Amino acid sequence: MMIRITRSLHSGFVCSCLFFVLGIAAIGQASTYETVSVIDGGSVKGKVRFIGSPPDPSLFRLDRYPDHVYCGALSDGSGYRLLREVLVDSGGGLKDVIVTVEGVTRGKPFPLQETTLEVNICQFVPYVSVMRNDRPLIVNNIDSVSHDLQVYERDRDHVLIMFHRPALTKGGTQDRIHFTGDRRGVIMQCGMHPYMQGYGLAVDNPYYAVTASDGSFDISDLPAGTYRIRAWHPTLGEQEKKITIAAGENSSADFIFKAK
Repeated sequence: MMIRITRSLHSGFVCSCLFFVLGIAAIGQASTYETVSVIDGGSVKGKVRFIGSPPDPSLFRLDRYPDHVYCGALSDGSGYRLLREVLVDSGGGLKDVIVTVEGVTRGKPFPLQETTLEVNICQFVPYVSVMRNDRPLIVNNIDSVSHDLQVYERDRDHVLIMFHRPALTKGGTQDRIHFTGDRRGVIMQCGMHPYMQGYGLAVDNPYYAVTASDGSFDISDLPAGTYRIRAWHPTLGEQEKKITIAAGENSSADFIFKAK
């Protein structure tokens, strides 16, 4: 995955932003995807729900960290940043789950050529992103404070640095990195602004969706066949089940995450 970071140079503290790559299910570094016409494609719709009480948000007192005046736009009104990593609506729908259909090697076009993030008022937007291995990840800093970005790869036992640019020049920089082994998850975090966090997942085919605020998702134009469908949440983990897609038919798949 290539990473390109751009920013405007302004005065202010430097924020060390850490990108961790989590070791989860195999992405298949040598896998290839072929675009073909999908005739009588099927679809899978569903909902991801959360049962129980969501975890309390993490509290960060903003004046303990650099740029607290600028980043104060994130305040809850009492000087704290509330970081909620599990977003559940009134009906139990779980937001920001990436749902992927695994094992599809041929099918509809795969238009995802790059992923763009913004650093906007000391937070990553969007909070959860879909990425593609060996494609650009563009990070645009539009804040009036600086950010020093680092990229780390992590498995259960090791943390390895992959990317570090301590002083970006105007116009940004560009580097190419690769997921190694079976890793494909990304955590984004700022070392000096610890309430800055974001997540991403690399996919190897176009059959994916990010759940809406009500937990719903819809993946269409699937070739007929039997696949694994996986629901990945950055802090709650992942679930997987088998699904059979019939030509021209609609299938359903629901997932439930429970409070720990």
